[in-house]
Amino acid sequence: MNADKIVVGLTGMPGAGKSLVVDTARALGYAVVVMGDVVREETRLLGLPLTPENVGKVMLELRERGGPSVIADKCIPKIEQQRSSKVIIDGIRSLSEVNTFKAHFAKFSLIAVHASPETRFTRLFNRRRSDDPNGWAAFHERDMRELGVGLGSAIAMAEHIIVNEAKKEETIAKITETLRMIEEKWKK
Repeated sequence: MNADKIVVGLTGMPGAGKSLVVDTARALGYAVVVMGDVVREETRLLGLPLTPENVGKVMLELRERGGPSVIADKCIPKIEQQRSSKVIIDGIRSLSEVNTFKAHFAKFSLIAVHASPETRFTRLFNRRRSDDPNGWAAFHERDMRELGVGLGSAIAMAEHIIVNEAKKEETIAKITETLRMIEEKWKK
């Protein structure tokens, strides 16, 4: 078990504001490992365009072949290679992944970020990343796929929940305080 680094897992539905948490953590000296990058890279290696359908299909196939914590397993070396003593993992989607990280990193904490479906849809629609939904039906399908792999359970087990419906500055203040509390916990 690695006890050197403070490792913060981040979970939340698509569009909830995980990127804002990541940007704030990065500004506070955290290295960042993005679980979705593993899936997007696998999608590219298969020669598939980065559409919501392809990325979702590859995510499910990876878990089917490698088990529910396969993406977490692939992230562990990436986390260990970070020079920073603080790492945030963006995109935890199941309790299996949470348990994998807890088993490997002694100083692991989990944060969930939450926003309403309407807020999340608007953010994703406006963000226009290649794997973002182009309509409500695709958005709902993605939500159901994410919940199907256990995302709701991971959110429910988070030690800290940040509601991201306020002004950006207020949310950043909540994130900063949450990360400070986590660091204090592990420095004892």
